[in-house]
Amino acid sequence: MIYIDSSVLLADVLAEPRSPPETLWDEDLASSRLLAYEVWNRIHANGLITSHGERARALLARISWTEMSQVALARALEPWPTALRTLDTLHLATMDFLRRRGGSVELASYDNRLLAGARALGISIAAL
Repeated sequence: MIYIDSSVLLADVLAEPRSPPETLWDEDLASSRLLAYEVWNRIHANGLITSHGERARALLARISWTEMSQVALARALEPWPTALRTLDTLHLATMDFLRRRGGSVELASYDNRLLAGARALGISIAAL
């Protein structure tokens, strides 16, 4: 499965020059429920609900959601091999949780700090 973060979804929604290929949205995609909060926060903060809300809804509907479990939250409190921001630790803890449950996880992100954290944990990076 491909774990998607907000940098990739928002790049598509906002039609940024660095956007994922359309074929990404046909893959087996997963993320923490945190992704929806991050995306809607940016959409609302920039007053883009009318112009970009439909695309955001459509892409979010393609994601398999993982709730923030106590196990993932506990992992987020442990030390990390690289310096990370709070939301990055929550995403990485969720990816680690999915891997420990037997899932194969690749990260789709444009966020260099999150990518570095994933690499340090041995999480594969999806080609975008």
